[in-house]
Amino acid sequence: MSLSDIISKLSTQFGELCSAPVEFRGETTIKLTDAQRIAEVCAFAKRELGFDYLVDLTPVDNYGEDPRFLLVYELYGYGHRQHLRLKIEVSEEQAEVPTISTVWRTADWHEREAFDMMGIRFKGHPDLRRILMWEGYPYFPLRKDFPLAGKPSEMPDVAFTNQAPLDGGPFVTVAGGKDTIAREPRVRIPETDSLEANSRLERRRDLGRADEQHGNILPSK
Repeated sequence: MSLSDIISKLSTQFGELCSAPVEFRGETTIKLTDAQRIAEVCAFAKRELGFDYLVDLTPVDNYGEDPRFLLVYELYGYGHRQHLRLKIEVSEEQAEVPTISTVWRTADWHEREAFDMMGIRFKGHPDLRRILMWEGYPYFPLRKDFPLAGKPSEMPDVAFTNQAPLDGGPFVTVAGGKDTIAREPRVRIPETDSLEANSRLERRRDLGRADEQHGNILPSK
C-alpha cells in the first residue's frame, strides 16, 4: 500500500476531520480538527491501514498560544514500510484527550510520560500515574513556564526538590542577537536580560565573579 493510497483512504473515511497532508523531507503529516476523535482515527489506522507500530507520542507546549498543547503521534507500518504523523491540538483548560493505549499497548507509558511532564490527561487510560516524578509532585517540568533551575517542593516522608542550577547557570539560549556569539548558550545574568549584556564578554565577567566567590582563581603567569 502506497502512502497516497493510505491518505486517500483516511480522507475518505474521516472527511473534513483530516487536514490536507503536509509533506516535508519525505515525511507526511495530517492534523485532525477534533482531538477527541484521535482514538477512533488511530484504531482505523491500525486495523485498516496497517500501522501496527506506534513509534512515539510527543507533547509540545506552545506556551502563550491557544490551544496551548500539541500532541504528535508517529505511526509506522512494518508491512508496507510507510510512516505517518498525526497531530492534534488541545487547550490548557481542557488538557485531556482519549487514550490510545487500547489501540497500541506501548501508548501506556508514552501517555504516562506526557501526563507526568506536561499535565495532559488521557481519558480511559488504565493506569495514569506519574512515571518519572513521584505521586503528589505539584509541577509539570517540561512546560515552558517551568524554570530551568527547577522549583522547590516538599512532601514530608516522601521526597523533596530544591532549585539546582549549574554553577553560574542555568545556561540558556536567547533567540535573536547580532551574531552567533550573542546567541550561544550562556549564563543568564540576573540584573539584566538584554542580548548585549548576555554576550560572550559579559558571560566571561559573570563567570569570573563566580570564580572569585568560590576561590577558583588561577595563578597569573
